Amino acid sequence: MIDKQILLLTVFLFLTLVLFGQAVRKETRLYTTMEAGEELKMDIYKSDSVPLQPQPCLMFVFGGGFKEGKRDAEIYSPFFNYFAVRGFTVVSIDYRLGMKGQKAPGIFNNKPLRNAIDQAVADLYSATAYLLENAGELRIDPSLIIISGSSAGAITVLQADYEKRDKHPSADVLPEDFRYAGVISFAGAIFSTEGVPSYAQRPAPTLFFHGSADKLVPYDKTRFFSRGMFGSKSLAKKFRSERYPYMFYSMENVGHEASEYPMQEFLPEIEQFISDYVFDSKQWMTDIRFKDMFRKSDNSTTPGNYYN
Repeated sequence: MIDKQILLLTVFLFLTLVLFGQAVRKETRLYTTMEAGEELKMDIYKSDSVPLQPQPCLMFVFGGGFKEGKRDAEIYSPFFNYFAVRGFTVVSIDYRLGMKGQKAPGIFNNKPLRNAIDQAVADLYSATAYLLENAGELRIDPSLIIISGSSAGAITVLQADYEKRDKHPSADVLPEDFRYAGVISFAGAIFSTEGVPSYAQRPAPTLFFHGSADKLVPYDKTRFFSRGMFGSKSLAKKFRSERYPYMFYSMENVGHEASEYPMQEFLPEIEQFISDYVFDSKQWMTDIRFKDMFRKSDNSTTPGNYYN
């Protein structure tokens, strides 16, 4: 009898997984064409098993140092599918790769990086505007658009929310009253010329993942006077001092791989953040020092060997 119950449970779980896998469908759309003729596209993931009503939207910006990467890389599939079957419209976008062919950025060589960030943020805004204009057709709730990104993509989403809250001219393409509902950053930072970024308006609730041994995107900050890159540690400190809601996973002794593996291993935690901070608007400030004693970290990646 017990064996039969186990068998039935196994069959049920298998069929559930199969049905979930089949339920997620992907549609590719062109959202803008640049003056040089470059086409920027987005992949839209939805599940057929959810009610026909407006859904929260989870946008994603891929990583690759602003010089490489693609919106549909296989490593992101668990992240896309997990949230699609849970009632989200998941949108992964192209953006211009402004660091392609450029030398490693640094304190005294930051103009190419700054330009690359500006381009990526502009493209994210353009993709957001497309979703807002087509929200009815796509069944997206415009008040529940969450932006997420890995590495260069994480820099892009953090920068985008920062510039929107500061009413930067780059954000004029979006409606004045529009706000991103949440931000999820996998090893990101913000470029600032004013020191640690200061928000004119309260930022979106933000989830930070960052490895304390990251040598590619600064875990804390890299600055020269007031100009520099401000990573998750310095941003979380700022959020706490200003009483902005956030959650910070400090991945102890982990390198830049924190830009990817949380999208496979921390999916329930990410979902819980969205439920608590975005849907329920909880005003929590959470710092988590996470240490996996079995994980062997690779902290050898630096701007010098990544770009050259």
